Amino acid sequence: MENTHPSNYYLLGDEGYLGKELHQQLKRMGYELWTPYRKNMTGAKKHNDHQLMAIRRTIESDFSLLTYYNAENNRARSLIGFQSRLEIAILAYNLAYCLERFN
Repeated sequence: MENTHPSNYYLLGDEGYLGKELHQQLKRMGYELWTPYRKNMTGAKKHNDHQLMAIRRTIESDFSLLTYYNAENNRARSLIGFQSRLEIAILAYNLAYCLERFN
């Protein structure tokens, strides 16, 4: 694959994406995959950046909240229906976030 993207695009992955082959393939495409090391791996404390771990934690929390708003079980019959139901789930999530934060 030819690198058609600018460099310095970062992807945050889960611990399941520790394979070197995926890292190399994404690097050729212009992406840098960062995955946390497992606690029992050597160099885990040095590698596991607290800021990146906090970003990952926020993303995981947001995904679980979207699951709460039924974004995963979208039984739409068309692409437009899928899009509108997903937009409604995201809107409900954002409204709940704003109501919680500003009240």
